[in-house]
Amino acid sequence: MSSKLIFVTGGVLSSIGKGITAASIGTLLESRGLKVTIQKLDPYLNVDAGTMNPYQHGEVYVTEDGAETDLDLGHYERFTNATMRRINNVTSGQIYQEIIQKERKGEFLGGTVQVIPHVTNLIKEKIKKLMSTDVDVVIVEVGGTVGDIEGLPFLEAIRQLGTEVGKSNAIYVHVTYVPYVRAAGELKTKPTQHSVKELRAIGIQPDIIVCRAERSIPHSVKKKIALFTNLKENEIVTAKDLQTIYEVPLVLQKEGIDELIVEKLQIPTYEKSDLSDWKEVVDRIKKPKEGNVRVALVGKYIELPDAYKSIVESFVHSGAANNVKVEIKWASAEELDENSPEEFLSDVHGILVPGGFGERGVEGKIKAVKYARENKIPFFGICLGMQCAVIEFARNVAGLEGAHSAEFSSTTPYPVIDLMEEQKGVEEKGGTMRLGAYPCILKEGTFSFSAYGVKEISERHRHRYEFNNKFRDVLEKAGLVIAGTSPDGKLVEIVEIKEHPWFVAVQFHPEFKSRPRTPHPLFLNFIKAAKELRNRVES
Repeated sequence: MSSKLIFVTGGVLSSIGKGITAASIGTLLESRGLKVTIQKLDPYLNVDAGTMNPYQHGEVYVTEDGAETDLDLGHYERFTNATMRRINNVTSGQIYQEIIQKERKGEFLGGTVQVIPHVTNLIKEKIKKLMSTDVDVVIVEVGGTVGDIEGLPFLEAIRQLGTEVGKSNAIYVHVTYVPYVRAAGELKTKPTQHSVKELRAIGIQPDIIVCRAERSIPHSVKKKIALFTNLKENEIVTAKDLQTIYEVPLVLQKEGIDELIVEKLQIPTYEKSDLSDWKEVVDRIKKPKEGNVRVALVGKYIELPDAYKSIVESFVHSGAANNVKVEIKWASAEELDENSPEEFLSDVHGILVPGGFGERGVEGKIKAVKYARENKIPFFGICLGMQCAVIEFARNVAGLEGAHSAEFSSTTPYPVIDLMEEQKGVEEKGGTMRLGAYPCILKEGTFSFSAYGVKEISERHRHRYEFNNKFRDVLEKAGLVIAGTSPDGKLVEIVEIKEHPWFVAVQFHPEFKSRPRTPHPLFLNFIKAAKELRNRVES
């Protein structure tokens, strides 16, 4: 186990950017020629994020090998070259489930099973699995904040592991919040002092403190934090609020965090971090030269953008590559169902209908598809969005009145979307869908083939229902283009409409593979088509 370890913990409050900090450290270390991977330790008792309500947890991110994980794994992949897998997300639910299964099989030989050493040992095993791969550095983010009861076994495990591997092989980065109290006109360090005190009571002395704040932290405040936390002033790093999250690696680089890490871990790397290509992307994100394009995202969780996190980030990437800023118009699928679509969609240059589950808002999404098709507005459907496109086409073009998905109607005469054969009889909810990466063969001469430029692709899936092949002939005869299928031709992966500026709907989730430096080709072409519509409208 030659990999070095960086443990990232959080204090004061959640959602202060531990995931972005961990991912940004990964960006910096990769730019120095090091190979990294990142692991998220989640203290919640769910086995994975798959059954969680988006209102509670935001988007469920799907890995190549089909794990349903925390959305932070999306940040890890977007900020680094690492490919996340099941082992990169560990939850308390997984740990306790595995221990109880072992106990039921008698693997503990009748001994008392305890948090220490059994739970902590298993957590360490999960981290060591990544350490035994061909990476130079494993970054481990502990979810939640110091002081959370459910997080204590994880903190104890990383304390033990840090001691086992030795000081030059493991460091602790603590991300904390330094609030600005307007009434006093001061940045307050007390929450940080208490959070570090709590961490040290557990037995962990942070090596670097990353201070999240609304504004830059002056030397006097850094000096005060250093004094109370047993650190040097240069080990207190500022991470103030920024225009875009992709600027964070550049700010941390200026603060010298990568130099500190390399020095503390005694990593024999002589390369300086080179983020010139990253900076180019950030400049295009912050100052696009060709204005804005407006895209409607028609969903049912519009008050919670984190439910569509990867789609939002894919817009950022594809917008930068097209030298425009994508302005998202959040359109409620439920309100669209009850009102005229012109009220919501008449001023947009593109319409995207994302994935989702449940009947709520489906008719509004179908209305959005119809509006995009009839008004020649670039359209992109993803997962349920693709199924809505098939339903709309069946009803309004192919003349299959009452066509629907078997998910939402058991009495429809035309179930153009039906439960996948292998899903019939499945009763458990968690981890039982068609999940992870699957290949797809593209049809030449389609929008999709033009976007990808290759015949075979691989994309990540998360669905139970699929295009019903019983209606394939009638829909194709009516003009629906089957642009992509599984290699055996049985599963319809992509549908398109030919007589349209750009109309593509996919069963998979392309947003999970978009990166700042390599935007996903479908998002890239969708925004390009939206930009062309804007230019026609404005000329």
